[in-house]
Amino acid sequence: MTNQENSVIVVMVPFPAQGHLNQLLHLSRIILSYGIPVHYVGTSTHNRQAKVRVHGWDPVAVASFHFHDCQVPPFASPPPNPNAAIKFPSHLQPCFDACHYLRKPVTELLRMLSSQARKVVIIHDSMMGSVVQDVGSIPNTESYAFHTVSAFSLFFYLWESTGKPQVNAEMLGENDVPSLEGCFTEDFLEFIALQHRYLNVTSGSIYNTSKVIEGTYVDLLRQHMKEKQHWALGPFNPLKVPEKSSCGSRHYCLEWLDKQEMNSVLHVSFGTTTTMGDEQIQELAIGLRRSNQKFIWVLRDADTGDVFNGEVRRPELPKGYQDSVKDKGLVVRDWAPQLEILAHPAIGGFVSHCGWNSCMESITMGVPIGAWPVHSDQPRNAVLITKLLKLGITIKDWARRDEVVTAAVVEDAVKRLMASKEGDEIRKRAAEVSGAVRQSVAEGEVYRKEWDSFITHIIR
Repeated sequence: MTNQENSVIVVMVPFPAQGHLNQLLHLSRIILSYGIPVHYVGTSTHNRQAKVRVHGWDPVAVASFHFHDCQVPPFASPPPNPNAAIKFPSHLQPCFDACHYLRKPVTELLRMLSSQARKVVIIHDSMMGSVVQDVGSIPNTESYAFHTVSAFSLFFYLWESTGKPQVNAEMLGENDVPSLEGCFTEDFLEFIALQHRYLNVTSGSIYNTSKVIEGTYVDLLRQHMKEKQHWALGPFNPLKVPEKSSCGSRHYCLEWLDKQEMNSVLHVSFGTTTTMGDEQIQELAIGLRRSNQKFIWVLRDADTGDVFNGEVRRPELPKGYQDSVKDKGLVVRDWAPQLEILAHPAIGGFVSHCGWNSCMESITMGVPIGAWPVHSDQPRNAVLITKLLKLGITIKDWARRDEVVTAAVVEDAVKRLMASKEGDEIRKRAAEVSGAVRQSVAEGEVYRKEWDSFITHIIR
């Protein structure tokens, strides 16, 4: 049998939002380490975005992936609305809808690769089901859905949608799980329903989580969907972050962190899909200043559908603010390498929206979280972090999502997280959980068994 006839190729089909692009790029890196070629498919804009924002590992490694830039008709890329009642980034919906046009080029690529390899394995974001719906008609192919959310969040979505059946496990009480009210727009709920219609043809599901972190909920998903195979292959992000890339460049905020004491700096960031109103920005700014704690605050609006074009709003801070905090705080106005920031020994806490990417990065780096969910799966991730894993404190409760978090609340929360016995205890626990995750990756049977099972399965 020739190498060509014996070969297996993996094709990644990510959803065009940063937290999704990033996770499948990290997964690509791990699969490539097994000697399996990886093809990464998306629009030219989103492939470029994924490559430009590589961090936590040497970007030179990206050259080993086969990127396929697909053309789609132009789509609207409006700015986000900081005053929207529901904080979900509805301005990205035209970009999400444009994914429909990827179906034809992706199918053509799969047919071509299918003729060249013994097997083509498609790993697609669960939000891209419609794009890969033709897999069943292409020889030598099989697909796997990648779920970018926590096992905890996904289980409760499925459990609620199937009438809340009795389960044989100890799980969080129903009253402790936030409602989905205010998490999504109606348009996006319809989009989810459309994509999930095509998931019944997949050969299994992949999660960026670890049994060390949420084993109960991974097992519950396996019980709930017995007809599918499930692999908890996380963490996807690197656990050891290089101090410098091969080109020797570093973000300026890392140079600033080098001058700070261990665990003395709070990282404040709400991800790439959050846009805060002016009043909330003012309260947060004042609260951070009054807390008298050191901080790095990534203050920027949500990404637009095309991050390389269009005007970007520059949120206003109180007059003279940056001068008034220059000895304590650094305000970063552009995208920042979050994994590298969280890996820095000077970071001792993280005020976060609790997107799953951010949660996994924080857990693996041993950084406790001040939970401030904004939309999507974030309210449920916040509960997982604070109530189940006990790796953080609540700053904004989802039941009070329509209220502005005052400067006094911010000040109190920051002091609790960074300068109290409670904060020290949470930091100690965060270090223990991070250590357990790292140990599981380095020498753990469970992690290796999951990966060996998955690789053996796809190359069989």
